[in-house]
Amino acid sequence: MTDLEAREASAAAAGAAGKRAYVQRMFSDIAPRYDLLNRVLSAGVDRSWRRVALALLGWERVPAGTYLDLCAGTLDVATALSAQPGFAGRVVGADFAEPMLRAGRAKLAGRPIAPVVADALALPVADGALAGAIVAFGIRNVADLDACLREVHRALTPGARFVILEFSTPRAALVRAVYHAYFHHVLPRVGGLVSGHRTAYSYLPDSVRNFPETTALAERMRAAGYTDVTWRALTFGIAAVHVGAKGRGETEDGRREKVEPWQSTR
Repeated sequence: MTDLEAREASAAAAGAAGKRAYVQRMFSDIAPRYDLLNRVLSAGVDRSWRRVALALLGWERVPAGTYLDLCAGTLDVATALSAQPGFAGRVVGADFAEPMLRAGRAKLAGRPIAPVVADALALPVADGALAGAIVAFGIRNVADLDACLREVHRALTPGARFVILEFSTPRAALVRAVYHAYFHHVLPRVGGLVSGHRTAYSYLPDSVRNFPETTALAERMRAAGYTDVTWRALTFGIAAVHVGAKGRGETEDGRREKVEPWQSTR
């Protein structure tokens, strides 16, 4: 990796102006081996994390609704959602890196999934059209987190949930030490070797380090208009899942109505 490449990846992870272009190019480059790398680098644990996130989406409220898999990549989440027993709706899989969507085409197999090349900050979805939305390991890559949260909120129908599954930093000192050793030394080398991309898997730990920690992300969600925001740590805090809902409207005195209660995951 050249110094210029390393600086570009570091700047993108920190949210520099060129982040969007770097992320789009990077994921387009690693698309052919993305699924393999996910399984190898996470030892398959990422699948269980996605199951937890899907369980919190609450799609059973509106089984025939339209749902968004944001930053859909190779459509793992869209595929899993569409395969849920009783699901009768459709899933829009949105990603701005077309090669990632193409790499997931084999998973479609007649499923009710509509892959769409789209930016997370400008979704081709009408106001209030979505019965729910989920993003797995993608929201830290958007160019403007707050704008993304507002854009998803705009597209949700009142009462719908937005589920965010993302990497986080463990709080326990011993776990954090092992995590950092793997994330900053082993993962970049293995990821770079398998993917053939020099910076993608050094960008990953840097982007996690620059992403808001769990309580800060919850506050950002509230600031964007989400109600009943909760979060839960997964696998010793290596990942976390956040859930927020779009309120059902405003009362006459301006207070936001509370959405239907559900079990907190805090």
